[in-house]
Amino acid sequence: MVDFNKMDKLIDKLVEKINQHKISSISIEENGIKVEVKKGNGVSKSVSGSVHHEAPHAAPQPVVAAPIKSEDDGLLVVTSPMVGTFYRSPSPDSAPFIEVGDKINPGKTVCIVEAMKLFNEIESEISGTVEKILVENGKPVEYGQKLLLVKPN
Repeated sequence: MVDFNKMDKLIDKLVEKINQHKISSISIEENGIKVEVKKGNGVSKSVSGSVHHEAPHAAPQPVVAAPIKSEDDGLLVVTSPMVGTFYRSPSPDSAPFIEVGDKINPGKTVCIVEAMKLFNEIESEISGTVEKILVENGKPVEYGQKLLLVKPN
C-alpha cells in the first residue's frame, strides 16, 4: 500500500529542489511508481504507475484551469490542466457549462476533462467573457492545450 502523505511530502520536496537549483524538471521512479515534476509557467506535478487510490464515496475535487496571457489581442487563454477528453457539458443530454458570450467568474465550471474514467470539473480562475471555445466536444486534449479564449473584465 502506498502512503500518499509521504508521497505528497516527496513531491513538495521535489518542487522545492527545482526552485532552489533552477532546473526545469525532475523525475523519480521507485517500485513501479513514477513521480515527475516539471516547471513551466507554474509547477506541475504528476504521479503515474500501477497504484490506484480512491476514497470511497468521495466527491470529485474541482480542478482549476490556469489562465495564460495571450500575446496577440489581450485575451486570456484557459488551458487544460491535464491530458484527457474534453466535454462541454456534464452529460450528453445537458446544456453546455458555457457558451461564447457567457460571463464567467472564478469558481465557475467551464468544462470537464475526463482522465482515466474520472470526470474532472475544470473551474475558471478568472472573470471575463468567453470569446471562443477552441476544442470540440468529445475530443482529446493535452496538458497545457488551449481550451478557451476569455476577454478579461
